Amino acid sequence: MKKVYQLSLVMLLAFTVILAGCGKNNNNGNAASNAGTATNAPAEATAAPTDAPKTDVKVGLVTDVGGVNDKSFNQSAWEALQALQKETGIDIKYLQSKSNADYEPNLNQFVKGGYNLTWGIGFDLGDAVKKVATENPNANLAIIDSVVDAPNVESVTFSENEGSFLVGVVAGLTTKTNKVGFIGGMESPVIKRFEVGFVAGVKAVNPNATVKVTYAGAYDKPDVGKSLAATLYNDGNDIIFPAAGATGNGVFNEAKSRNKAGGAKVWVIGVDKDQSLEFGDDVTLTSMIKRVDEAVKKVSQQVVDGTFKGGSTTVLGLKDNGVGLPETSKANVSAEILAKVDEYSKKIIDGTIKVPTE
Repeated sequence: MKKVYQLSLVMLLAFTVILAGCGKNNNNGNAASNAGTATNAPAEATAAPTDAPKTDVKVGLVTDVGGVNDKSFNQSAWEALQALQKETGIDIKYLQSKSNADYEPNLNQFVKGGYNLTWGIGFDLGDAVKKVATENPNANLAIIDSVVDAPNVESVTFSENEGSFLVGVVAGLTTKTNKVGFIGGMESPVIKRFEVGFVAGVKAVNPNATVKVTYAGAYDKPDVGKSLAATLYNDGNDIIFPAAGATGNGVFNEAKSRNKAGGAKVWVIGVDKDQSLEFGDDVTLTSMIKRVDEAVKKVSQQVVDGTFKGGSTTVLGLKDNGVGLPETSKANVSAEILAKVDEYSKKIIDGTIKVPTE
């Protein structure tokens, strides 16, 4: 059995078979205007031209308020479409949502514009996707992190609790103070799965450790994340796991500042992407990866192939390689701890351990 923290090409291919159904991105995009939209509408962006064979398929992506450069799941989703564009020549664009009020008009802009598939990225878009899908039964939509019961919507969710349990194991065995922290974005079933899985993993290997849980109330406030991280680090928590989109970027900034100044070493556990690639392995202990990119790419490919059906939900967990730890974990996590991660992973997959979800 492959170790969970080894995201090799073989595992990615395996994941692609199982699923049937953001890198800096908009440096490659060109700002575009939208005739007929309100002047305060979020900016639209389109990917750079590609030499791939041209197709008539158009795929649109609507972010949540974290934005396309959140260095988290919105960015992963957009990177997936960029990769698919290079391979197939599809036309892709995104719309950033500045508030919840933007979700429905942004989705409608793509649907009314004749896009073959419209993505809603994030749990918060669930109601808007449901409404737009119901009003436009001939349109194809898809959503990440929420289940929308509609025949023209493909839903993809993840077992975040399972992957979070494993990074909890790492935190519990790495902490020097027996105090670690968790910062959530906004309270929701998705973020709750991150929280409870992490706490369970820490407690499984270190019953003496405490986990301080706090919520930022936003996914797009790095300054709030930095402030909350400062409080946690000041209280002796030497590892923080933020599941808060762009808000979590502030946690990394605070940790970097502290480590640069000297004193006790502090760590951050990345989320959704391998965040050591963005923030460096001097501050990133490990990351809890969600294969949002593979999910978005696979479902979008179905539209290109003419096999998209909608009306189903795919849940991706450890057994599907939908969540896990990156190979770069080896930089800071000992072989002994990674062996323990593998041990717990096998128990979760075979059902010996049932990780809580709430």
